[in-house]
Amino acid sequence: MKYIVWALRIFIFLAVLFFAYKNMNPVEVTFFDGVSMGQVPLIVVMLVTFVLGTMFGLLLTVPNAIRRRREINRSRRELDRIQTIATPHTSISGRNNTTEPVSMTPL
Repeated sequence: MKYIVWALRIFIFLAVLFFAYKNMNPVEVTFFDGVSMGQVPLIVVMLVTFVLGTMFGLLLTVPNAIRRRREINRSRRELDRIQTIATPHTSISGRNNTTEPVSMTPL
């Protein structure tokens, strides 16, 4: 399985490398209001766009992750509270404080 993963990684790396080599043509990047950045290789524009999109996507997941973490912590506290209620308390001698029925034998 490790070899398949490494082969897939090498294949993806070579595909990206070939793609970058083929997209070295300079392009003019124009922002809003006519502000131009000049001649930039197309692969740089694509990589910057990809990185910014990835960061934006990750930022959108942060509130949901924080909400889930809060809910997990709340559930753990509730579980601990229920477990402390459910377990019988033991005395210093290690015996239960609850009284157990005593079996009596006839005389």
